[in-house]
Amino acid sequence: MRTMTSSARALAARAGAVALAMPMLLGGAVPASAPVLAHAMTPAIGSGAQYEPLGTAEDMGIVHFGCQLASPPTCYGPDQIYDAYNIKSVLEAGFTGTGRTIVIIDAFQSPTLLTDLARFDFLWNLPAPTLKVIVPWSPTNTPTPFDPLDGSQVNWSAEISIDVEWAHAIAPGAAIDLVLAKSAADADMLSVTKYAIDRNLGDVISQSFGEAERCADPQLIQQEHALFGEASDKGITLFASSGDQGAAQQTCDGSSFSSSASTPASDPDVTAVGGTRLTTAGTNGAYQSESAWSTGLGATGGGFSAIYRRPGYQAPLQDNNKQRGVPDVAFDGDATNSGVITVWSVLAAPNKFMYWRFGGTSAGSPQWAGIVALADQKGGQRLGAINKSVYHIGKSEAYGAAFHDVTAGDSGCNVVACKGVFVQGFTATPGWDAATGLGTPDVAHLIPLLL
Repeated sequence: MRTMTSSARALAARAGAVALAMPMLLGGAVPASAPVLAHAMTPAIGSGAQYEPLGTAEDMGIVHFGCQLASPPTCYGPDQIYDAYNIKSVLEAGFTGTGRTIVIIDAFQSPTLLTDLARFDFLWNLPAPTLKVIVPWSPTNTPTPFDPLDGSQVNWSAEISIDVEWAHAIAPGAAIDLVLAKSAADADMLSVTKYAIDRNLGDVISQSFGEAERCADPQLIQQEHALFGEASDKGITLFASSGDQGAAQQTCDGSSFSSSASTPASDPDVTAVGGTRLTTAGTNGAYQSESAWSTGLGATGGGFSAIYRRPGYQAPLQDNNKQRGVPDVAFDGDATNSGVITVWSVLAAPNKFMYWRFGGTSAGSPQWAGIVALADQKGGQRLGAINKSVYHIGKSEAYGAAFHDVTAGDSGCNVVACKGVFVQGFTATPGWDAATGLGTPDVAHLIPLLL
């Protein structure tokens, strides 16, 4: 595969007014996150720029990307993820999420989403989903105009691409409602989340964004918690990314990093998703091992809440008797060593597609949402909040069959990922830990235990 075209490089360069030219494994530059202000969410994928370009394509002849053919692979397509997490047999049995709806909450928009999704589906022979793009705050259902020079908007467009494409990859029969906020401000994000829950739009909601708990307006936190309780009462399952700077989050002015859990992941009604480095035996995706994700680009988010006490479902498995611990579960998230291939063409030349290796806990939340859509279809009803169920499994004899217990690595945020600050992380240990939670799923064995 070729690297970025000169046209794409030129676009990235023009974005330099708000962007940082980052060294990539395969070359290129992408806009960095705009400064983070108090009371605004950051897309997990943009908090540490968890994506790397794989190149562009001018024809329809791609079969495999070079990183898929490495030994072990350093990127994965859907077929490999199906094998690694034992999803293939579920899909082959006819459980594809049909009749279920995944709601994805994001901000701004992605102007190339529809063509990118069609290209993604073509590459892996996936059916086109029923996709609704909903802009609740706009009378004409028109999202915020896209500004390619705004680094925050560019990062959110990347987030939208991975959320939609990979929720669809895991549950190809499920409908998707993409609900877009006017901006990333907490109030705007909460407003569209409330719209989705009040109208009962879907069975499961994915939230691949967050911020340090201390940076959120306490009144909005209270409103959000009440809203999540309403979602649970309606049988809606909630997921959120746990963050991409290990045990750290950006300070409220965006100038540095400090130890903090991420909201909304820390809410006890939400299932928080951490990240791992997945290693498979070959291109077929045969599972080999995992470790907590931690590289110079970022690390799996996790830690202990300063807002919420430890919920009862965690009591048997985590020994901090005061604070809610996150994450609850994990999924592949290492953009450098085991990222997932995503089509995102915002930085490409006109009428060209661009492929990226995406990672971070952004990748895990929508894929876990897809898993619940499969389970909802198989069980014939909504699972609702799953934390009690997964922790019950975590203390049972079935744990080893339902989860890959990740016991290697840690979630430390080094001075590169945290911009000159080192934040001590948490070590992956047997059972639950604040780096990878209960671990990653063996989906075919997990789903029957959730029903």
